[in-house]
Amino acid sequence: MGKLPADIEQVRSKLKLKNLEAKQKFQVSFPHAHQYLLEKGLDLSKIRDYSSKLLTTSVLAGSLLFSPAGQTKMLPSPLEIVNKFQKDTADNSVPAKKQLIESLNSILPDRPRPLSQDEEKFLEQVFDGVLGIKAKATLEGEHLNTTYGYIGAEQHLRRYPGDSVANHMGYSSTVLKEGIAPGLGAWGYFAPSKEALSDDLVDTEKWYAVVQTLYLPDWARRQPYLRDWYKYRKVLILNTVNGNAVVAAVADSGPAAWTGKHYGGSPEVMEYLGGSKYKKGKVILFFVDDPQNKVQLGPVDYNQIERQNLIQV
Repeated sequence: MGKLPADIEQVRSKLKLKNLEAKQKFQVSFPHAHQYLLEKGLDLSKIRDYSSKLLTTSVLAGSLLFSPAGQTKMLPSPLEIVNKFQKDTADNSVPAKKQLIESLNSILPDRPRPLSQDEEKFLEQVFDGVLGIKAKATLEGEHLNTTYGYIGAEQHLRRYPGDSVANHMGYSSTVLKEGIAPGLGAWGYFAPSKEALSDDLVDTEKWYAVVQTLYLPDWARRQPYLRDWYKYRKVLILNTVNGNAVVAAVADSGPAAWTGKHYGGSPEVMEYLGGSKYKKGKVILFFVDDPQNKVQLGPVDYNQIERQNLIQV
């Protein structure tokens, strides 16, 4: 490519300078908004590009300035991972859980952030092929603000009027010590009375999750629909450090943004994900695509997965 004429090169240089000045001014004037955009993985240059047709050179310069370095990793083939997973299971060479963790570590950044669409599609195929669970980042057009974030410990929820920790029969002492929340979950009581509390609702409270529905950009506009859509919605929660995974039901809204956490888990969920002292950790949280309600709430059994893979191989 030949050298640009002097007047065009001058315009190009001014655009780059203006771009940098605008970024610095925005960061100083609106630090909270700047941090919010960083956490959401939003690129100011791209937002600007949506609203007006910039010169290609300006867009390129903005992308170079604002895009985090080294954020995207080269993704291996999901089929390759699934085939290797089944082979290692058959050979008894690599445990199923370890194989999945190695796969996650090959693509996930160390620090949680909103994942790209390609990364989420990759994980969907891996979860389906390895865990046998159809988990989706986007289900029926709905998507959380982030699918890779921090989960925090929650207390038990009141299942019916007059419920107490003492009424949670069959629960271990480790999880009962977490106590019961003073208020109700986002959808109120699970049942109108103790007599009306079904076994399914007992499991729903036992294996419940919390997601930040109130921070969805269209929550206020679509609140009646979204409130019903998210109620007891099944989600797959996977600890990205040790591979422990749980299928849970959304039964509350939160946690607050200032806590630095993106999701919450019942005492049972948190204990299974990381043990009795596990209070916060990095997880992937996807919706479970289960229209026929065949996926049970509770821990994902790797031993069963290995047995199934042995039969397939």
